Amino acid sequence: MLQNTRALRRAHAAASARNAITARRPKLILGTITGGVLGLALTVGMVSAPAAGAEVPDAVAGVTSFVTGETEQPAKSADDSALTMVAAQDAVAAAEALNAEVAASGLDLGAAPSSVDTSDVTAWVDQLADRDEFSNRQLTSLTAYAVTGTDEIVAETAALQESYVAAQQAKAAADAAAEQAAAEAAALAQTNTVDGAKAAARDIASGQYGWGADQFSCLDSLWTKESGWNYQAYNASGGATGIPQALPGSKMASAGSDWQTNAATQIRWGLGYISSVYGTPCSAWGHSQSVNWY
Repeated sequence: MLQNTRALRRAHAAASARNAITARRPKLILGTITGGVLGLALTVGMVSAPAAGAEVPDAVAGVTSFVTGETEQPAKSADDSALTMVAAQDAVAAAEALNAEVAASGLDLGAAPSSVDTSDVTAWVDQLADRDEFSNRQLTSLTAYAVTGTDEIVAETAALQESYVAAQQAKAAADAAAEQAAAEAAALAQTNTVDGAKAAARDIASGQYGWGADQFSCLDSLWTKESGWNYQAYNASGGATGIPQALPGSKMASAGSDWQTNAATQIRWGLGYISSVYGTPCSAWGHSQSVNWY
């Protein structure tokens, strides 16, 4: 079926090959035994008898072993399979640990795989644990499959780790941006209160224009009269807007695009207007007292 993975197809091919060898084995052994017996019968009397006590080679067993490939496993093959099994177990353990960490994090990895499939290699490791039951040829094939599968798991684990780290960094950046936005929103909400607006005006008047407490007292009186320090104040009869009662309110856009929602922006514009037209808040307040506007 199209849904079979490459690993499953490899495992299926290995199993099919092993089954084919097992199915052919009785016929091959029978033919070998028959030929061996006939050969021995034909050669009786043509060679001298072995010396007393000498071992006679088992011709039938030797031919059978040659045909089936079921020879005794060399030490090197057994060692290779043992090392392969350990490496595969380590790779599977690392992959499954990362799988669990990624799942627990709940992070969205986007289009990247969110886990490493270790099922095939785990099955091969289980088979390698019983490696004494396999012929050398079968053990060599199984070891090769395990090596290939282990390499794939290592590569996929590295890719998953990279995707996971990227997702962690993206979440950290998003969290930082959200935290900053929340802090800015809280600061804006405070600034837009009457007390917050007065504090902002005092800081700007002192830091940017060098006006002290006496000038701020005049400014406080002026803007209390004009708007009550309400950044949403609007004079329906004339259209004057905001804390400084700019006319029209859109003038304050020169101090910032958020002039409609930010008291500090309105204050910066209003102080600039007072400085350029009257010189100081006390001069502006004196003019307002005399003509009822400034």
